Amino acid sequence: MPVRRVPPAEASRLIAEEGYVYLDVRSIPEFDGGHPTGAYNVPLLHMGPGGMMPNAEFLEVVSSRFPKGAKIVTGCKMGGRSLRAAEMLAAAGYGSVVDLVGGFGGEYNHMRQLVNPGWSQSGLSVEETAQPGRSYEELRAKR
Repeated sequence: MPVRRVPPAEASRLIAEEGYVYLDVRSIPEFDGGHPTGAYNVPLLHMGPGGMMPNAEFLEVVSSRFPKGAKIVTGCKMGGRSLRAAEMLAAAGYGSVVDLVGGFGGEYNHMRQLVNPGWSQSGLSVEETAQPGRSYEELRAKR
């Protein structure tokens, strides 16, 4: 079954009204540069000297914090990584996972035209400091 994808306004509504949490799957430096208020950070990929490398602990860290019945919105920079993460979570038994279309920074076409605005372009709440217990370091330590 394909993962449902939602625009930023719908993701914000799901978080505010239906108890969803925002799972930011961007790398730690990307997350630290700004993220949706209240987001949790578990990178799907880590930045390394040779580029992006898979986070072998992704599912383990997510499952240590969120039970299979958790309601999760996945988000990344433009939507590619978060869709992959949402599909992985669904395959692992998470039944209430949706993906944010356009991610945090918006999705652009090959002409660099904005195709889908992201969270940051939609006027939604953003913060630069993780709330207690929501940074990757803290989540990883609690597994």
